[in-house]
Amino acid sequence: MAAKTALTPGSGRALVPSDRARAAIVKRLNAYTGTITTAIVRQIADTYPWYAELGAEERSWISMIVAAGVANYAAWFDDDTNLAVDPTSIFSVAPQSMTRQLSLQQTVDLLRTSISVIDAQIDTCLPKADRAPLHTALLYYSRQVAFAAAEVYARAAESRGSWDGHIEARVVDALVREDVDDAVLSQASTLGWPAGAPLAVIVGDVTGRGSVETLHQGAERLGRLALGAVQGGHLIAVISRTETEDDAVRTAGQLRDCFGPGPVIVGGVAANLAGAHKSALQAISGAAAVNGWRERPDVVAASALLPERALAGNEEAKQALVADVYQPLMAAGADLLETCVGFLDHSGSIEATARDLYIHPNTVRYRLKRIQDVTGYSPTAARDAYILRVAITLGRLTT
Repeated sequence: MAAKTALTPGSGRALVPSDRARAAIVKRLNAYTGTITTAIVRQIADTYPWYAELGAEERSWISMIVAAGVANYAAWFDDDTNLAVDPTSIFSVAPQSMTRQLSLQQTVDLLRTSISVIDAQIDTCLPKADRAPLHTALLYYSRQVAFAAAEVYARAAESRGSWDGHIEARVVDALVREDVDDAVLSQASTLGWPAGAPLAVIVGDVTGRGSVETLHQGAERLGRLALGAVQGGHLIAVISRTETEDDAVRTAGQLRDCFGPGPVIVGGVAANLAGAHKSALQAISGAAAVNGWRERPDVVAASALLPERALAGNEEAKQALVADVYQPLMAAGADLLETCVGFLDHSGSIEATARDLYIHPNTVRYRLKRIQDVTGYSPTAARDAYILRVAITLGRLTT
């Protein structure tokens, strides 16, 4: 003798044990599914402003979901053990993109209104003897549909998170390789990245499995957007709305906890994502050369690591030192270059430099000030003196 299937509390089988009586109720309910569906859609349109903002395709999805929900309820009342009437199946009539076009809150609105209208229509369309079991069953069915909706959106969020992570890693990899074309910019836009936002690339050690997620959360707290990817042992972060290098360094400091224990290097500011490659290379080359300056700040701009990057073989750093330091010094007059070299050779002694050049010490002081004005670096500061020395050496090697 076959074992009887256990009755689900609140199901049609539990409320109306007779198969014949239950089938009769379902037949009468099915006769009004079109009427009930129309009433639900009309109520949604009248109640929620967001419905009018949807396109024709999205509105058709709602009609299909509502119709499927009404039919599924009738089938579930008839036999809840039938796997084909799983409440989750009512969402399968719409494409997977539904979860992007309709928010979870809008879907909750849809379900709440559907249950309310079905409940009212039972009293309007069905005979009095059918109403009590249908009302009770609807209460239990609505709970299952609510759980089904939560499951659908949870799966969609998980899938979307995985896919977005894949796209994000591709975008970051493309800008590192200087391969940012229209397709990559389009992919970035799907992640919400603004087309014309200035940005800076930041490189630091990886904290662990949640590095990118932690980065997103930290950037959001600062009111900025972030793209991130792990490459080797480094977390490469792209941070939006960094207007200046100082702003980028300050922001990197605020995001310090998103990176591991090693130094954090900040590339220069780029006008947009299409031009971010240079910032990325600056930060990456800085990370490769940062150990050459162990006394540096924990969060440091790549531009502050120009001599270390140049000595490590970075061509962009060499060119920057020559173009921004050596050539302006040369253009300002041979006396400035001569004074700079003499001052460095005499270990920073103004008097010794003056004697060697046969000029007054005040002239040396004036020229040192001019050197700082022209290059941005002061020969009297130890770190600046080192940068000037490397820049002059590189300049002489290239001329």
